[in-house]
Amino acid sequence: MKYILLAAGAAMGISMPSSADESTGNASTASVYACSNIAGDSERLTCYDAAVGRLKAAEDAGDVVTVTREQVEEVKRDSFGFSLPSLPKLVMPALGGDDKDNELTEITSPVARVSSTSDGKFVIYLENGQVWQQTDNKRVYYSRKVGVDNATVRSAALGSFMMKLDDGVLFRVRRIE
Repeated sequence: MKYILLAAGAAMGISMPSSADESTGNASTASVYACSNIAGDSERLTCYDAAVGRLKAAEDAGDVVTVTREQVEEVKRDSFGFSLPSLPKLVMPALGGDDKDNELTEITSPVARVSSTSDGKFVIYLENGQVWQQTDNKRVYYSRKVGVDNATVRSAALGSFMMKLDDGVLFRVRRIE
């Protein structure tokens, strides 16, 4: 299982001395890994004990949080369609590098219900809690008798999104909840 180490208020892996407790010092995985370069057993063990102690103190103080890759992926799915400028820094490689290969570009979710606005545009409620509203004037056919099983939402140009209900036509949407 892969883990990502996050430091609140700073980029991943950067040391963060706590103003409340200076004993946390250099609390990072880099300080733990640096101990492996020490030749002497007792000096290396002392280094490990100190580095792990600082990391544990920072974690206890809430300055460092460990999250799993699965938790990050869940946040990416839940926030799909919202503009969260700081989210890429959490899911990209250290220090906010480019991560286009892992970018979420599409989700599929069961549809809980569909309603329409006064101007005839659809509002689609997904079972995952997301609510999307049609923004274009494309004629989308939907029958309440037949219902809809799934909605697929995908990223489109310039930060917009397209949705398809089951095997229907693509239409533009924006996330409202």
